[in-house]
Amino acid sequence: MTQPIPSTRRPLLLLCHRIPYPPNKGDKIRSFHLLRYLSERYEVHLGAFVDDRDDWRHAETLARYCRSYKLLPRPRIPGPLALTRCVLRAEPLTLPLYHRPAMQRWVSETVRAQGIAHAVIFSGAMGQYLTDERFDDLCRVVDFVDVDSDKWRQYAQGKTWPLSWLYRREASTLEAFERRLHCQSQASLFVSSAEAALFRERVAIYPERVDHVNNGVDHTYFDPSEAFPNPFEPGASALVFTGAMDYWPNIDAVNWFAREVLPQLRARRAGLQFHIVGSNPAAAVQKLADLPGVVVTGRVEDVRPYLQHCLAAVAPLRVARGVQNKVLEAMAMARPVLVSGAGLEGIAAVDGREVLLADDAQGYCDQLAALVDGDCAGLGAAARQRVLADFTWGASLPRIDRWIEASRHSDRLADCG
Repeated sequence: MTQPIPSTRRPLLLLCHRIPYPPNKGDKIRSFHLLRYLSERYEVHLGAFVDDRDDWRHAETLARYCRSYKLLPRPRIPGPLALTRCVLRAEPLTLPLYHRPAMQRWVSETVRAQGIAHAVIFSGAMGQYLTDERFDDLCRVVDFVDVDSDKWRQYAQGKTWPLSWLYRREASTLEAFERRLHCQSQASLFVSSAEAALFRERVAIYPERVDHVNNGVDHTYFDPSEAFPNPFEPGASALVFTGAMDYWPNIDAVNWFAREVLPQLRARRAGLQFHIVGSNPAAAVQKLADLPGVVVTGRVEDVRPYLQHCLAAVAPLRVARGVQNKVLEAMAMARPVLVSGAGLEGIAAVDGREVLLADDAQGYCDQLAALVDGDCAGLGAAARQRVLADFTWGASLPRIDRWIEASRHSDRLADCG
């Protein structure tokens, strides 16, 4: 679908693994703000997949930001032939999850017809559409966001054979693909300095092309001064976890917390509730609602009331990569956040002053006791100030523009295999 309004801005191709609207989950928040920023400076041609049927109704909204766009349903789980091909070619199984010939045709035709010389790739898997020799002269900037290959390494550590073998294989093959895409690109960007440092260590080639772009938080939206209705029962003390509940690290986190930590917390504070707030709760998450004190809400229109009226937000992630929006949003709402070390990666918040750090059941019990006893006065306000200082889109996104502009004056990059 194409807008009829002419434009004198330079054309730019943007590929996203998921439609960047509405901005209602971590990766879509980042991709939406990226799209909005680029649309103010370039004539954007967007290619993206839709994996949530409810998101199709938002497609027309993209016309506000794009000169043209191509949306396709995300491919289903690859069949045996596609999987066998990946195994024989030593390719990551992630790629078929985001490959459709119709998208490749649209990309090729759009680059040619629009005279596109610059592309921004959001999520490494979408880079597969621009890796062959037809695009050797195209200047690419990749926002990997996280080091996905390392995430698969973490998954493997918690699994038994054959999943442990399969996940290690995915980590290895995906790292090889990430290296290839990095070598073909002007820049490889990540969500935090820690993720960027890890990628430099893993790839160990062209480190000068690796940079990070912090996430931002819409602090005018997540504003604690606005009054929201209380979604909890009168007098309830609630701990809240927010996030997409079909995402394995989130599933793992709430299962561990509900089964291993919450009973100990409730033994110390009768009536304490754990609210799991997020879309598409997996069967394992829904089952947690059978436990005393656990409430599974499913999708909600607005997470802010849950954050504003909770005793504390919790982010007990045991497997994580990059910066957690759930943590930033709770901090922006000036709420106490009980968070694991993995969940705090990329956020320079001080334990006891801006967040409460814990990595085992005893740690969560101790931190909750300190919170209830009033030992953490001012923590929420300090948390919001940390977000305002370090995580605004206006401060972070110009780093992407700098790389795109730099690519206009660079020689074509060589593939390092």
